[in-house]
Amino acid sequence: MRRRRHSQRHTLSTLSEINVTPLLDLAFVLLIIFMITTPLLENSFSLAIPTSGTASATVDPTKVQTVSIDRNAVVYFNNEPVDAATLTAQLAEVKRANPEVAVVIRPDRELPVQALVTAMEAVQRAEITRIGVATQPETTR
Repeated sequence: MRRRRHSQRHTLSTLSEINVTPLLDLAFVLLIIFMITTPLLENSFSLAIPTSGTASATVDPTKVQTVSIDRNAVVYFNNEPVDAATLTAQLAEVKRANPEVAVVIRPDRELPVQALVTAMEAVQRAEITRIGVATQPETTR
């Protein structure tokens, strides 16, 4: 008669417990992936600009100066063509004459963004803080 050892019987029994360590590792890896990719997705959708129930500060129309930029990047200050240096000088002169001056930039729709940024820098160099960009509401087709 053969005798089987008690320890041999236990090695042949099936394991009835599930090891959750690989499952947790997978969950943490997926969590890290989502944490990294979520900030990148925030800029990939179109925004609807919010509206406000409060009225914005009104500006006296006589204190508003207009800077227009056509699609060929020609800059106009109050309908007079100017270059970047002249624009800054004229805006600084207007600012000295009237500290409450406001500037509205009217860019063409097809204008490269860099031309708009250049005009905004000229307004900033003239130390004018009241600035706006003229837009039109989109028409639905």
